[in-house]
Amino acid sequence: MARRAIVAANWKMNGDLALVDTMISGLTNVKLQDDVSVVICPSSPYLSEFVAKRNSNNLSSVIHVGAQNVSEHQSGAYTGQISTKMLQELSVEFVIIGHSERRRYYQETSTQVAHKVNAVLNAGLTPIICIGESETERATEQTEAVLASQLQPVIDEIGIEKFIDVVIAYEPVWAIGTGKTASNEMAQETHKFIRQFLAKANESVANKVPLLYGGSVNSSNCEELFAQPDIDGGLIGGASLQVEQFKIICSAAKGK
Repeated sequence: MARRAIVAANWKMNGDLALVDTMISGLTNVKLQDDVSVVICPSSPYLSEFVAKRNSNNLSSVIHVGAQNVSEHQSGAYTGQISTKMLQELSVEFVIIGHSERRRYYQETSTQVAHKVNAVLNAGLTPIICIGESETERATEQTEAVLASQLQPVIDEIGIEKFIDVVIAYEPVWAIGTGKTASNEMAQETHKFIRQFLAKANESVANKVPLLYGGSVNSSNCEELFAQPDIDGGLIGGASLQVEQFKIICSAAKGK
């Protein structure tokens, strides 16, 4: 079975109803290669509108919808949080978990990330687990140790077999929104390490997990990045707010 490619748009705290319309209209005629999934993750207030517009334009087979975060709790006194059940009712299929901004600004730990992954999988949704190192950690050759420390709690929580339903996004923190991008060789080397780390637990599962690169991916560098053997797509930030650029990125992805 071919490993699917995924291009996921993380709008972060950007966008509006006009962008919802623009994106739906722009992706109506996007040309995708086989085994490619496009996921749009708008801010939570726009999830319902995006799903409705997607469905009314008969694009449910082309565009999947994701949330940018979710609670590990199912219900209760957690003001401002969103449960997996709420996302299910909105026909959300994917959830970004553990983004570096969540880890940095909201002190999310890798253990909490693991709990969220478990909740998402139990709800039948697909987690996009974000991992990545800081510039200092890269400079001091701690990248592999940091990524392993972020992945191991998830393996311990859910077991390696469930990674067959997981997506991993490697986002070097120093390249997010900075315009800096890891070289093709550097990105491939790190993705190869991630796959090999998973393979220590189960090689068959590791070979099926989509690995996405995120870190200032744009229409100019996407093709060479996506051509790397262990890079299966991207988690796109700023470029996902520009429909023409995002279409080019989507068209460059291909299953392996």
